[in-house]
Order: sequence, then C-alpha cells, then structure tokens
Amino acid sequence: MKQLELVQTKINEIINRKQLKTKPNIIVVTKTFDIKNIIPLLDYGHIHFGENKVQEAEDKWSKIKNNYKNLQLHMIGKLQTNKTKKAVKLFDYIHSLDNERLAIKISQFEKELDKKVKLFIQINLANEQQKSGLPLSNLNDFYNYCVKDLSLDVVGLMSIPPADSNSEKYFQLLKKNSEIFNLKQLSMGMSSDYETAVVNSSTFLRIGTLIMGKRNTT
Repeated sequence: MKQLELVQTKINEIINRKQLKTKPNIIVVTKTFDIKNIIPLLDYGHIHFGENKVQEAEDKWSKIKNNYKNLQLHMIGKLQTNKTKKAVKLFDYIHSLDNERLAIKISQFEKELDKKVKLFIQINLANEQQKSGLPLSNLNDFYNYCVKDLSLDVVGLMSIPPADSNSEKYFQLLKKNSEIFNLKQLSMGMSSDYETAVVNSSTFLRIGTLIMGKRNTT
C-alpha cells in the first residue's frame, strides 16, 4: 500500500511540474504473488491489476473477481492462441495482440462468450528477435484488419523498449504512431522507466516490483 502511494505521489509531482494533461492508470503487476498479498490493494480501492500467464491468473482471480465489481484485469504477457478463450473470459484488457491468428481467435471467442475485450497492439519497436510484438512496418495493415475486418476494440498501442536503452526515444515513437491512428491509450512504462513514460503521455503503466516487492521466482 505504502509503495503504491509513493508511486502515485511521484506521478502527481511529475504531472504538476510538467503541467501534463494525461494522468496514467497504474497496473499493479501481480504475477507470482499470492492473492493474500493483493487483497490489501483491492481493499484500498485499487482496480487495475496485471498478469503474465493465463493459468496463474485463472487460479488466482476467477473466484475473487466477483467480489470486486470495478476490478479490471490486464493480460500483459504473451498470449498463446490455445489460451485465448480463457483469456477473453477472464481479462478486461489484453496488451499483447501481435498477430492475425491471435486476432481471429479473440474475435471468435468474443462472439462465443458475448464479451468485448479492450485490446492493445504490441509493437516490437526495435525488431528484437527474442521479443514478441508486431513490426512497426506492419501496423497499418494489421490495425485495419483487426478493426475493419474483425471489429475488434483496439484502444491503443503497447511496447517494451530494449533493455538498457533510451526509453524516451521509443516512447515518443509509440506515441507518434498512436496519434496517427487516433488511439487514445498507450501502455508503456514499467518500474525502471515509468517516470519517463509519464512525461511521454502513457495512460497505463505496468508496475510490479516497485509496488509488490521482489518477485517470488520459486
């Protein structure tokens, strides 16, 4: 709780100092953390939480989600197509849409479950081979396919800058492309670079370690 409040205070300081118009939502990334560690944040009134794996999220959140009506769950990890139905059923946002096969599956299960999910197209801005994401050069065709052909609710773009890079350069590039498509949401910024993301108009920050502490890797 205290750590969340510290991050919120820092964000407010940046917004006031820079006279920014955008105040981002904080997605508290809770992967590997037990629900008992998360309840205090829920009771505090925080509503945005992120998970990387569908199965873990399902085990953790399925029952408790009904107790917190305003809760918004975000899938922020790579989504395998065979987990799409469970993801559409459980999550309110998916931040990792990056290929046609996944887009088709999401569309299929949205119809089947009669539910719309808010989607971010994940962009691999530096074309890193080990990282998920759509090449920026494919964004125009892919966006039009998702929105016009599949009627998906694409609300914004998401990206993870290369490690030890100048995050600001990549955040500015993502912002520029979001404006081209008139997309209002930007999912960018994590524990190490969230302050830079705030300055560059991020609307969703994905913060784990800074709020939850060191992750349980066992």
